[in-house]
Amino acid sequence: MTDSTARKVTANLSLSLDGHYNGPGGANDFGAFMPYVSTDLARDHMTSLWENATTAVLSRGNAEGFWGYWAPLAADENADPRDRGYAHWLTTTEKVVFSTTLTEAPWERTRLVNAPAADVVAELRTTGTGDILVNSSPSIIKPLLAADLVDRLYLMIFPEITGGGGRLFDDGLPASTWTLTDQQTGKLGELALVYDRSR
Repeated sequence: MTDSTARKVTANLSLSLDGHYNGPGGANDFGAFMPYVSTDLARDHMTSLWENATTAVLSRGNAEGFWGYWAPLAADENADPRDRGYAHWLTTTEKVVFSTTLTEAPWERTRLVNAPAADVVAELRTTGTGDILVNSSPSIIKPLLAADLVDRLYLMIFPEITGGGGRLFDDGLPASTWTLTDQQTGKLGELALVYDRSR
C-alpha cells in the first residue's frame, strides 16, 4: 500500500497487440511500431504524459537515445509543437538515469543512480512535488510494478502482432486492480489508454 500523500508515479510504454514492447529482433526492433509513433493520437498522448510531471526517470539506453533525438527538437521551430513541447520539458526537467556503467550524465539536471529501482523511486515519492514519469523504460517499470509502486499507466496499443519481443507484464506480478480513466482511438486503429491503480 502506498502513501496517498506521496508523489504519483506514472509510467508509459507502447505495446503490440500481443503484448510486446519491441519486436523479436531485440531492444532496437521497433519496425512494427513506426507507423504509429507520430500520429496525432500518439503526440496528444505524449503531451498528457509530461504535463503534470516534474521528474523523468530513464534507463541508460533511453537517456542516451532520447538525448540524440529529442534535444535538437527542443529548438527546432519546424517541429510539431507537441514534439517541441515534450523535448523542451525533457531537456529542462529533473532527470534520474539508472546505469551501472555511465560515469558522466548525458544531460543537464541529471542524476545517475546505480541502485534498485524500487528503492530509488520510493525515495523520490517522498520529496518534491509533481508526478514522477518513468519514461518508456521497461527495465525500470517492471520492478516498480513488482513492488506495486506504479500509480498510473499510460499505454499505447498498436494493432500489430510482433510474434516475439520483450513483455511488460511478466508472470509473477502481484495481483492488482486498475481503473480505465481515459481511452482514445486513432485513425490507424491504435489505442491510447490510461489506467490508474485502484487502491
